[in-house]
Amino acid sequence: MSEWIAIGALGLVGVGIPLGMMAVSALLRPTVPEQGKSATYESGEIPTGAARVQFNIQYYMVALLFLVFDIETVLLFPWTLIYRSALSQGASLTQVLLPMLVFIGILVVGLVWAWRNGAVEWVKSPLANRRKTERQT
Repeated sequence: MSEWIAIGALGLVGVGIPLGMMAVSALLRPTVPEQGKSATYESGEIPTGAARVQFNIQYYMVALLFLVFDIETVLLFPWTLIYRSALSQGASLTQVLLPMLVFIGILVVGLVWAWRNGAVEWVKSPLANRRKTERQT
């Protein structure tokens, strides 16, 4: 039971220190409201347009797919290192290859699903389509 007390104490310290630091800084910092602090840019630049810019969701989809397949390659490297030693220790070829082929098969099914749902097709924004039609006319 003493391990759980140590874990709980570590959790309390891990949460308590940042909260305490934020509370002390809120009490000690000077609060001088001025117009420049509420502006989008505090560097003296005059802001133009809205501060919120909407990004195309496709950037996030490509990043997520990259992470999934990047982790796949990271998991393939250790398998390639133990492949030969497993065969030399008496494991059959099926015992060595089957789990990795199942793993790769699941990832291929996921890629096909993402491809069919349009996750890897780059979609142009309505603004880009409007500019293209304006240039053509």
